[in-house]
Amino acid sequence: MSRFSSTGPSQRQLRVGEQVRHAVAQVLSRGEIRDDVLNNTVVSITEVRMSPDLKIATCFISIVGNTDVQTVIKALANHAKFLRGRVAPQLRQMKYMPEFRFRPDTSFDNFAKIDALLRSPEVARDLQQDDSDESDTETHKDNENNG
Repeated sequence: MSRFSSTGPSQRQLRVGEQVRHAVAQVLSRGEIRDDVLNNTVVSITEVRMSPDLKIATCFISIVGNTDVQTVIKALANHAKFLRGRVAPQLRQMKYMPEFRFRPDTSFDNFAKIDALLRSPEVARDLQQDDSDESDTETHKDNENNG
């Protein structure tokens, strides 16, 4: 049985993922990749998740503008080996250079859905009911203490 019962990524995976994210973002921001889709699009690397053996880096991307995400992911996948070579000097402390995989980041969409739900009239009504219930309870307690 393992000494550690981990449910999430290790500290090392998180640290290396952040280093990889910075390195890939630098290469993309410098415009070293010659591709029309990537040159006309602002790509943001929001997160990099490393596999437990640190050989696979899954990069989650977000795109500014109305470019198709799947088109950008295909372009990045086509240039994954070039990217790997360009980030190698920045990650020279690693035993193996990770293979890059690209996925769309849907967390912002999830945040927007939750925000819309919280702002919906039904939730606002329920929150107002809870507030009035609490104030009724406080008024009743005050009357008991004074009476």
